[in-house]
Amino acid sequence: MFDNLSDKLDKALHVLKGHGSITEVNVAETLKEVRRALLDADVNFKIAKDFTNRVKEKALGQNVLTTLHPGQLMVKLVKDELTQLMGGETAGINLSGNPTVILMAGLQGSGKTTFSGKLANFLKTKKSKKPLLVACDVYRPAAINQLHVVGNQIGVAVFSEEGNKNPVEIATKAIEYAKQNGFNAVIVDTAGRLAVDEEMMTEIANIHQAVKPHETLFVVDAMTGQDAVNTAKAFNDKLNFEGVVLTKLDGDTRGGAALSIRTVVSKPIKFVGTGEKMDAIDVFHPSRMAERILGMGDVVSLVERAQEQFDEEEARKLQKKIAKNQFGFDDFLKQIQQVKKMGNMKDLIGMIPGAGKALKGVDIDDDAFKGIEAIIHSMTLEERTKPAIINASRKKRISKGSGTSVQEVNQLLKQFNQMSKMMKMMQGGGGKKMMQMMGKMR
Repeated sequence: MFDNLSDKLDKALHVLKGHGSITEVNVAETLKEVRRALLDADVNFKIAKDFTNRVKEKALGQNVLTTLHPGQLMVKLVKDELTQLMGGETAGINLSGNPTVILMAGLQGSGKTTFSGKLANFLKTKKSKKPLLVACDVYRPAAINQLHVVGNQIGVAVFSEEGNKNPVEIATKAIEYAKQNGFNAVIVDTAGRLAVDEEMMTEIANIHQAVKPHETLFVVDAMTGQDAVNTAKAFNDKLNFEGVVLTKLDGDTRGGAALSIRTVVSKPIKFVGTGEKMDAIDVFHPSRMAERILGMGDVVSLVERAQEQFDEEEARKLQKKIAKNQFGFDDFLKQIQQVKKMGNMKDLIGMIPGAGKALKGVDIDDDAFKGIEAIIHSMTLEERTKPAIINASRKKRISKGSGTSVQEVNQLLKQFNQMSKMMKMMQGGGGKKMMQMMGKMR
């Protein structure tokens, strides 16, 4: 996400981050590079120019050149401006009304149907809603079927009418059905076309007028660059939508659309899609995204994701096991499963300050734990409970059964032992001992 922009901004700010002398000349040169980085990321020229002018004005206004840490202050100014560029504040979704009606709009291929499912899953799991998905794309043959597949996947009902080619009628019937059957959120998936045309715009405007949605979301593929901004403007002129959804932010995207849309349509980015899975949806936080773009990580989001997977009862059981020296490989496996539920590995690592940059170019597969899981599954129940009994012959059998080498088995056992000791020390409050242990692990 925003990899190219992050790299170029990092290079642009490199001089100012150092401890060399900082002058008005190299501040101007740096901001010129910042503007170039934004343009390369497909940000609109006027927006990029205004951005760097504002940073320069603030830098000179705050006497950046004479401060103790001018480089750090310049990075902060760039971060603050990036945050403002993407909306400043986090914009929530309007869930008033019973049922809440949410209308999805956008071009064909933008990911509307998939995102409708993700949003339904989000409302169900995070907002305790009972959502109903509505299939109003009556033109694309596979669209209705796709929505039913998505609905089955997340356990959400789908309203559709076979043979009915009137999307306005389908949408109004669906809302009536929702009222009668206790659904408190209705997500209407509409048709899109390959380009903006009058027929599509009239149709979506008619649906909008008929259902009077509490929230209209414009879904846009982040990989389409400046075209995304132009399309957003066309839809906003017709619908006056409440917010934008950026999909495919996990792709090889320059990210300029995310930085330009907010300024062009004056509407907030509310959600981002960060993968193919149904839980790959994030509320858009401008300040956190700005920090990630500048390589500062996003610890707050990382902690939030970890808390979502945290089970207090399981944690208490684990605590007792650690205290009694009974932490085994089955417990380790449970911890791995929880980490996997937090999202794709590359995205998680990008949230750790400095880690994304340090691991640049390293291909981090979502199956990063596959080898470890295979080794653990190849152990007997006794071996998983009492790892100390694993001798040379057992290691050989485990490596053969898991399709790994004895060396990989040894490595896992070593890491497991070190982790067990650290957990035990943390349990006993042995902070000093733990620091010594970490020193030995380097």
